[in-house]
Amino acid sequence: MAASKVFGDDFLTALRALVNVHHSIYRQLPPQGIYFEALVEEAFRSIKKPFTVIASGGRNQPRHDLLVEDTKLSLKTETGLGTHPAAISITKLCTTERDPWEASVLVGRVLEHLSRYDLILMLRAIWKKPLLHYQLLEIPINLLKLLQTAEFKPVGRRKGRQSLGADVFREGLLVFHVHFDGSDGKCQVRNLQIKECDLLLEWDLHLRE
Repeated sequence: MAASKVFGDDFLTALRALVNVHHSIYRQLPPQGIYFEALVEEAFRSIKKPFTVIASGGRNQPRHDLLVEDTKLSLKTETGLGTHPAAISITKLCTTERDPWEASVLVGRVLEHLSRYDLILMLRAIWKKPLLHYQLLEIPINLLKLLQTAEFKPVGRRKGRQSLGADVFREGLLVFHVHFDGSDGKCQVRNLQIKECDLLLEWDLHLRE
């Protein structure tokens, strides 16, 4: 299914309204995690588009997913004070903490994880007090799969299991950085250029004291 069919104007209007309602209760706090997930569910429910909540199937499975008609969604948020307007960070794309701690094995686990989805929907909040600038965007799964072309090297000075990192290029241009954290086993994506994604909606919200 084309993503535009999943995220039609009616859905975008409903979700924006629900995010604004969220701020009537949590004045200074953008929706994160399960709160954003609940708003996405409610937006689909309000426009009467059928969806199914997919329960977690294990520790390395995401806690919350949606199946909208035949499209599998992963939901992410980035709302910290350091959110960059043009560069996306995904602090936990997935967890890959099982041994062996080798780049080829870790990349394989991430690719397996990504194969469970058709697309990622992310809500981002850029702080410009007294305004909060929201971005709702779609991160292409195929773009993230380019990590399989990267050359990973040890990074940092941690004793024991060392972190691994690599820049990911497409046609000679840097598109993002991948980091496998040796301490907690998380796969992180850094500096993913927003121009590589599909920006669905953006708006400003005036923060109330």
